[in-house]
Amino acid sequence: MRLGTITSSIALTCFPGLRRRPSFLSPQFSSFSPSPFPSRGEVSRMDWRIMSQNVSFSSTPAAPVDSSELPAMEVKKQQQHPWLVIGLGNPGKRYQGTRHNVGFELVDAIAEAHGIPVKSVNFKALFGKGFIGNVPVILAKPQTFMNISGESVAPIVSYYKIPLKQVLVIYDDLDLPFAKLRLLPKGGHGGHNGMRSIIDRFKGSRDFPRLRIGIGRPPGKMDPASFVLASFSRQEREELDFALQRGVEAVRILVLDGFERSATFVNSAKSMEQLS
Repeated sequence: MRLGTITSSIALTCFPGLRRRPSFLSPQFSSFSPSPFPSRGEVSRMDWRIMSQNVSFSSTPAAPVDSSELPAMEVKKQQQHPWLVIGLGNPGKRYQGTRHNVGFELVDAIAEAHGIPVKSVNFKALFGKGFIGNVPVILAKPQTFMNISGESVAPIVSYYKIPLKQVLVIYDDLDLPFAKLRLLPKGGHGGHNGMRSIIDRFKGSRDFPRLRIGIGRPPGKMDPASFVLASFSRQEREELDFALQRGVEAVRILVLDGFERSATFVNSAKSMEQLS
């Protein structure tokens, strides 16, 4: 094996962060920076093949490479499917900061925590690609309005061939106490129209994880439809921000350590009020 090949293999194995630059993203995401990788003429043919084979989000499969020629970590990365993290809400300034948009808010918090821009528009969604740790992740906020969220979510899942067990949907829940989080491996729509739309577009399948964010029940005889489109009080905002930070950590654990550990973290957590 050439010295250049050995050096490149060691560099890729010891410094996986070099891959975090999004050179492998589809051409349609032109807002990202160009790749820091050297040109083909600066590396051997085998080095280039190792660098160019990635857990690519591209729709065109890369040319096959003999896995025996790749470092073990590279083989594992190639076999990974990205996680799809969907936050539900309604588009436009009119709905910003309302109870029905907490799914959007948590996706924004995840994006900020992990440096994933969610600015591209694709699949009828605000869309971003990046990593949590070394795991590829797609973040999306459907712009279809809540009741037809499935029109955005289903095409993303189909295009990237993402297993449903790696599709996390985040949404508001009237039946949970305010700022309470609940992570479940599957389930029905519970009357939530956004989830109803997604399940319908998944041909009735309910076997995908969901992270519910409690928004509480409407006071008195207030119409639930009006309640979910209402804003938060200052105290509620503080409690919600605390819950969103726990949500960011829950998603990190889910992606890196699996569902069971994340569910334990989320479902046994105390609220800010209980901790004070």
